[in-house]
Amino acid sequence: MKLLQITPGTGTFHCGGCLRDNWLVGELRQRGHEVVVAPMYLPLVVDEPLEQKGPLFFGGINAYLQQKWALFRHTPRWVDRLLDARWLLTAAARRAHMTTPQDHGAMALSMLRGKEGRQVKELERLTAWAAGQGPFAAVLLSNALLLGLAPALIERLGAPILCSLQGEDLFLDRLPPPYRQGVWDMVAQHAAQVDHLIAPSTYYAQMMAQRLGLKQQRITVVPDGIPLHGHEPATESPSPPTIGFLARMHPDKGLDILVEAFLMLCRTRPPAGPAATAHLCLVGACTDGDRRYVDGLKKQLQAAGLARRVQFHPNVDRARKLALLPQMSVLAVPVRYSEAFGLYVVEALASGVPVVIPESGALPELVAATGGGWMHRPGDAADLAAKLAWALDHPQECRAAAQRGNKVVRERYHAGAMAEGIARLVHE
Repeated sequence: MKLLQITPGTGTFHCGGCLRDNWLVGELRQRGHEVVVAPMYLPLVVDEPLEQKGPLFFGGINAYLQQKWALFRHTPRWVDRLLDARWLLTAAARRAHMTTPQDHGAMALSMLRGKEGRQVKELERLTAWAAGQGPFAAVLLSNALLLGLAPALIERLGAPILCSLQGEDLFLDRLPPPYRQGVWDMVAQHAAQVDHLIAPSTYYAQMMAQRLGLKQQRITVVPDGIPLHGHEPATESPSPPTIGFLARMHPDKGLDILVEAFLMLCRTRPPAGPAATAHLCLVGACTDGDRRYVDGLKKQLQAAGLARRVQFHPNVDRARKLALLPQMSVLAVPVRYSEAFGLYVVEALASGVPVVIPESGALPELVAATGGGWMHRPGDAADLAAKLAWALDHPQECRAAAQRGNKVVRERYHAGAMAEGIARLVHE
């Protein structure tokens, strides 16, 4: 069957949604399906070969200018094409952290209004191009913030619409009051009209059904999955014992909580045993907007005399990530919000690394399903330090958890299983 996948890009850093969609497209193609990819806003940034083939739509600069000034809603295509140049979009993406919450709210509401929004010129270009690429068995929308495209796509293509839910609540709840409820209402309105909504976890399906005023049966759980090739557990325990981190280097992901826990661990442990000599291996996306935060953590570690025991690895590619994971004894990502899934848990377990993660969101669901780790109290650095100390001081229990988790990931949380789940929904 032929499918259209629409995915927004970030332009400068690895995003879990982009990675997940790229893996999905690759697996669907391996299974004989033809998948046409339509990137939006900014170029897609992934950590392995890009599955994109088509042009970029709703270029971030064009969409922003059309939101701000009516003149740009009527410019000729050659002007728009200049503004969609990859180098220019990448440069703009580096300054994305400077965009105001009001800009985010106004743009989100306009996009959800579809033909009534200020980016209607971009919508017409996307639907005309898609009509020339079809017919499609279905259209796959990467997240609920793209639901404003659905009415025009249905009208032009006549294809079923499947929309994934990927943690949109965090963004929506942070919009300023003039926009927050309006955007939630528009998402709920469109969500009730598409053919399938897909959540990566039972937790997120239940939560979004409640927030959107839908029956839970309207949302199908298809867990996210990763490509397993290249994930190889270490044959020996890492030396020195190492606490890993694999996520964006951002306050939302709790990197400062992990650093605080590490400082506690080093101050309170007796000078013996694995936990007393632990190192940190910090891997993940780091944007220009994150650098001040990261620099502050480096200074904190330097002041404590521990900088030599901490390695920062920002913006690594897949090969480097796969090389670093087996060097970790245990992975900790003390995220501050309720995760819709937690790809880093699956990636760690695929490489034979157990996890210590917060008891919130979908994370308890993953730990229960895989048996691959332990929970700590959300936001509690002291409890995290205690759990990490126990894990490092009990390597046999860590190895057993890693082996349990690795087995389950290879059975249930791989990209092939995700692709098969999506394909089944298209056939329904």
